[in-house]
Amino acid sequence: MRIDKYLWCVRYFKTRSIATQACKKGSVKINKTSVKPARDVYPGDVIEIRKDQIHYTLQVLDLPTSRLGAKLVDQYRKDTTSKEAFSNKELLKYAKDYYRKKGTGRPSKKDRRDLEDFTESVSDD
Repeated sequence: MRIDKYLWCVRYFKTRSIATQACKKGSVKINKTSVKPARDVYPGDVIEIRKDQIHYTLQVLDLPTSRLGAKLVDQYRKDTTSKEAFSNKELLKYAKDYYRKKGTGRPSKKDRRDLEDFTESVSDD
């Protein structure tokens, strides 16, 4: 089975085209070598995927015939991703909260004038 189809079948990617793009970018490795989307996968292979700034590691146990339900995925792969990878994602989430909220953008000219008026009125008192 092709690597892009396998990753789609075991629900690591929502569509096959997204899985194909990840392979082309070099985000998918089999046995520590970058692969093209057409590379075949065999039971026993170790796959490394970089997705959403997390390095997933999984071992192929068996090859499914088609896309699986979420409950059946564990029969076909063994996830060996470290817990540290998921804790790093939590830290990134907190780091992003430091910046401005989405959609607020830069202060406008009116905002700047309002701030100047506010600071001048406070210092005049």
